[in-house]
Amino acid sequence: MQPIFLIGYMGSGKSTMGRVVSRMTGMPFIDLDNYIESRFHHSVREIFAENGEERFREIERNMLHEVADFENVIVACGGGTPCFFDNMDYMNSHGHTVFLDTPINKLHSRLMRGRHKRPLIADKSDEELLEFIVEALDRRMEHYSKAQQRFSTALLETETEIDDTARQFIDQLSIPLKP
Repeated sequence: MQPIFLIGYMGSGKSTMGRVVSRMTGMPFIDLDNYIESRFHHSVREIFAENGEERFREIERNMLHEVADFENVIVACGGGTPCFFDNMDYMNSHGHTVFLDTPINKLHSRLMRGRHKRPLIADKSDEELLEFIVEALDRRMEHYSKAQQRFSTALLETETEIDDTARQFIDQLSIPLKP
């Protein structure tokens, strides 16, 4: 089975869904940012600071190409991954792409709670954060909309919601459960 690429905006649940689907199916899970960090022995933040975004995006593309050769894996891409180079077309031709579609109010709520972990939004007020999300989604939707499937991740607030959403995801993609 070709890789399943999870794409979507930060806070859409790519890592959460990837981990839970992995646990339920036995498919290995790869968070692309973590993969980059383990290969380069630097955090994404450090790579950005030391080399700039352009170099980070080149590294990201190369690592995306590497994991695209793996079979039976779930890959959570960074929110910007589909928006650079030919990454979206590449993922579509080398695997199955799923856009995790989350309502803006849910993204805003999730990102307000976790903003301290995300340098890009850490210093934004609630109002600035909402404006930032709306503008970024507007720019990125042309890329996200190229995904082969769209899946709602509106309900990821409790363990029950997460498990139920993961089961629906597994059913929608016809992934066999772990025996």
